Amino acid sequence: MSTALSMHQASVPVLLRALKNLRHVLEKGEAHAREKGYEPTILLQSRLAPDMLPLVRQVQIATDTAKFAVARLSATESPRFEDAETTFDELYARLEAVAEYLRTFDDAALAGSEDRRITLTTRTRGELVFDGRGYLFGFVLPNVFFHLTTAYAILRHNGVPLGKLDYLGPDA
Repeated sequence: MSTALSMHQASVPVLLRALKNLRHVLEKGEAHAREKGYEPTILLQSRLAPDMLPLVRQVQIATDTAKFAVARLSATESPRFEDAETTFDELYARLEAVAEYLRTFDDAALAGSEDRRITLTTRTRGELVFDGRGYLFGFVLPNVFFHLTTAYAILRHNGVPLGKLDYLGPDA
């Protein structure tokens, strides 16, 4: 007999793995820059197209999405960051801070959140209203993986030798 997937199981471990994999590709990017003899922080301002956000913003948005997700699902306040990172070490610290925050949530903290009403105000689409389940599966997870994929693509575009297993992470 199988048990239902809890909101915690569907969110916290998935978000933690995404952040771990994001750190992994960032570490490979930093190492590649050093091996090639250029300043790694150049990668942080790299982008795929002129109208896209740079690598540093992809990481900031992915971490924001993860921390806001559990805060909104649990009806609590999340930590705030200044979005002032300019080095890989600062991004690693941000990733770890968000991972530590996510680890503070257990099944009880997110119990019943699948039906919680969540309202977001967006710059381009106005007000979005979800139930917790719709928010997690239709907004949070696609957004986190969009920014993780974009970070991966920026690094790959800049010659970092990444493959699918880097994206999937060492636990794949």
